[in-house]
Amino acid sequence: MQLSDKQKEFWNNCNCRWNIKTGATRSGKTYLDYYIIPKRIRACKGDGLIVLLGNTQGTIERNVLEPMRSIWGSLVGTISSNNKAKLFGRDVYVLGADKKNQVARIQGAGIEYCYGDEITTWSQDVFQMLKSRLDKPNSCFDGTCNPDSPNHWFKEFLDSKANIYHQHYTIDDNPFLTDEFVSALKQEYYGTVYYNRFILGQWVRAEGAIYKLFAGKPDRYFISFEELKHKKIQMINIGVDFGGNLSKHAFVATGITNDYEVIVLVSERHDADTDSDKLCMLFIDFVKRVFDMYSNIDTIYCDSAEQVLIRTLKKALHDNGFNISVRNASKIEIVDRIRLVAGLISRNKFFYTQNADTVKDALTNAVWDETKIKTVRLDDGSSDIDTLDALEYSIERYARKLVSM
Repeated sequence: MQLSDKQKEFWNNCNCRWNIKTGATRSGKTYLDYYIIPKRIRACKGDGLIVLLGNTQGTIERNVLEPMRSIWGSLVGTISSNNKAKLFGRDVYVLGADKKNQVARIQGAGIEYCYGDEITTWSQDVFQMLKSRLDKPNSCFDGTCNPDSPNHWFKEFLDSKANIYHQHYTIDDNPFLTDEFVSALKQEYYGTVYYNRFILGQWVRAEGAIYKLFAGKPDRYFISFEELKHKKIQMINIGVDFGGNLSKHAFVATGITNDYEVIVLVSERHDADTDSDKLCMLFIDFVKRVFDMYSNIDTIYCDSAEQVLIRTLKKALHDNGFNISVRNASKIEIVDRIRLVAGLISRNKFFYTQNADTVKDALTNAVWDETKIKTVRLDDGSSDIDTLDALEYSIERYARKLVSM
């Protein structure tokens, strides 16, 4: 195995109760653990449980187990129905840590070794429980995460006097990445809080405008109809967010080009106290408007929390002669949706037309909620979160392509 100087340093010094790597994404933090984990498991004496924790069981499978299988083959088993996997001949619990009840089955049991992935995404209650469970003489923990707010509970732990070996990474600490890839990643996060966190590996507060590049000069991302004629749009989707309380109903039609650019074609927002019949009429008018202008709609993605309204819209579409697929929005993590749109903006892959003023205003006015420790956008009715949700629903299923192209 080929290791960077930073990885060799960790291998030689990770002898504390807590051994933590924090910093930039793709900086080599996790790769070393594909070799650290088997070393730790083989050193266990059988006095306590062996546990792998991540944001969810699925993220542990994707981030840790799958890459390890490519190295170690059958020595890394699959997760069974009882949340265990056989790793290097030992039974290992594989659990999500985003909610306290996810790890209730190991509460009260002593833990000899624990590995933690994406620690800043965990429930704090899970981490507090873990501290009391590492109760064997040789108990230890290895873990990684990207930085978050400097007020995050895990940052407070890192700054404590616990027995911690802590290593910090920037993107430039990985010598195995190509200059082209590093440059592209830096461009993707440029102008956002994620540049500081995922490129420089800094614990910085999310404050002010979320989409700073867009908010500073929104006209830069405007596209005229004449320019639009030269774009090859491969699909058009509509995102629908349903209103309630302080929020409103929002419709957003986006086009995705052959070059994986996102163009917001049409957007609208309507009062939440609109009854279902009126909502259907407004939506059908919106669909007709998009069809009249672009002659196509591939899929409609709706907020999955409102199944009754979705069925009502489906019926209205059918009654008006529209045979369009209506699906639930994926609703990936909001922070991942924000990063998707911010990345498109920073790479000049995002545009809007003159019929998308609500999207223009929503992106310009979106700000971080500075009262929260967790990185979230302000949602108190002072900004248009509904339109942002609808925009994200229309493109999130294609996130991997949009990010990689």
